[in-house]
This record gives sequence, C-alpha cells and structure tokens, in this order.
Amino acid sequence: MPSSTLDGVLFFPVTPFTETGEVDLTRLAEHVVKGVDAGPGGVFIACGTGEFHAMEAGEFAGVVRTAVEVAAGRVPVYAGAGGSIAQAKVFARAAAQAGADGLLLLPPYLVTMPQQGLIDYTREVAEATDLPVIVYNRSNARYTEESAVEVAHIPNVVGFKDGTGDVDRVARIVRAVTDSLAESGKPFQFFNGLPTAEVAQQAYRAIGVTLYSSATFAFAPEVALAFYGALERNDETQIAALLREFFHPLVRLRDTVPGYAVSLIKAGVTMEGVDAGPVRAPLIMPSEEDAEELRRIIAAGRAVIADELAAVR
Repeated sequence: MPSSTLDGVLFFPVTPFTETGEVDLTRLAEHVVKGVDAGPGGVFIACGTGEFHAMEAGEFAGVVRTAVEVAAGRVPVYAGAGGSIAQAKVFARAAAQAGADGLLLLPPYLVTMPQQGLIDYTREVAEATDLPVIVYNRSNARYTEESAVEVAHIPNVVGFKDGTGDVDRVARIVRAVTDSLAESGKPFQFFNGLPTAEVAQQAYRAIGVTLYSSATFAFAPEVALAFYGALERNDETQIAALLREFFHPLVRLRDTVPGYAVSLIKAGVTMEGVDAGPVRAPLIMPSEEDAEELRRIIAAGRAVIADELAAVR
C-alpha cells in the first residue's frame, strides 16, 4: 500500500456514465490510468467531481475498486464518504473493502448541526474503518478552531480540507491544530478544496496550506502541473498568465450555471479523448455555447505553456 501522505497535484476523476445512465467502468479505468500516468500526487475517486452524491453503494464500490486496480499502487487512492451517518459508514466500509488507501469525509446531507454533532459524525465514520480520514470543511460541515482540534486528535483523522474560502478562519484552524498536535508528533496535512482551487492557492500557501485539489488535472493535466510548478518556483509571471488566460475565465464560466463545477470538468474530459458521458440529474451538461467557450479556455491555457510543452516533446 502506498503512503497515505500526499504531495503534488491531487487528481479528482469524474465518474463516466453511459448515455442510458449506468456507470461506465471501462471508461473510468481509461480516465484514471491516463490521469495517473500524468503524475498526480494522489487520486480522489468518487468525491464531489466524481458525483459521489449520485451513486448507490454498489456503484460506488465498483468505482473505487476500479480506481485502485488501475492506479496499481503508484499513488494513494482516497474515496469519498458522506451523506447520512448510516450511508457514510456503508461507503467507508465499502471503500476499505475495495482497497482504498483513505477517505475524504464529505458533509452530512442537508442537516444543520451543532459543533458537537459534527464531531460525533466525524468520529462515528472514522471508527467505521481503520482507513486514514481527511475531513472536508464546507457547506453545512464547518468546523471551528475547537472542533477542528478535537477531530484532529481522532487517531485516523489525518487531514483537513477547506472548501469555504474563509482564509481567516482556516489560518486560525491551521495554527490551532498544528500547535495542538505538536507534542504528539502526529502527521497531519491541510488542503485547499475550493472549486478551481488554483485561483486561491497563493493565499492558502501564505497560511501554510500547500496542498490543493485540482479539477483541471482531470482534463488538462499539463496546465495543472504547469501552474503547480510555477507556484513551487515562485514564477509570478507564469502564475499571472495562467490565472489571466485559463483559471479566471474558467471560474467565470463555471459560475454561470449551478453544477458547472462538475459538468464542465466532465465535458472537458470528453473533449480530451475519454468519453465521460453525461452527468446525472439534477446536474446538467454545458450548453453548446459554453462547451465551445471551454474549448477556447483550454486552448488559451495551453498557449501560455506552449514552450514548456514543446520542450518535453
């Protein structure tokens, strides 16, 4: 089993469906192996981009098993779990049985909860398996400094991923959790989990959060890796160009329709040679005009890194 410690660009695959709506494991395998070959630091299967919310337990288990098989130990494979407490435990156990290396704990469905309830939810799911768990701070699952510290001390909770964009609160959580765990020496990682996380990553790096999820990696890994490389070497010119020509236009397009954070990625995967099929309701696929705009954005991003692409050919 690969180490559960993560680095580099994190790959969040889509889940391909056939035109009649079934999970397409053959296309999924093609998509995951293509992504792993591009060199991510980890695979997060059946999470938000992978339409976790739209799958039942049997489908989920097949998706996770397929990703584990094709990743073949080259990188860690984390799987999504969440929803009701009963569903989250079922999915957590299914992920373990399918060979996943860890879990990303998504929020409970719909419920608004007190902090103690969020702690209890996290603890119960974490105790359902021995897998490492990364908690996801977003939507209705928003941790305070105190609750983040408490869940960080759950033995198999190994990370905290933020999808709120509240950098002030996250900075305080990072400091509080880091200080609380210092004496024990427990390894713990923090992640930027915003949609199109690259646009906020400079701010997150400033508070010590160097890891982030990249939806872009699913359809344009060379652009995602070029941006990551620019961050690592502090290449402000390259960062600015990629933000201006690719990431900011992608965010503007994404924000025009609810759910485009998933369906644009799926459309991009299909454009790049793996037929990912449609999204499941209630999401919708991009219009023809928006798909054409996505093609233009991808081309603009590649134009920025044309010299880099030419150098590796």
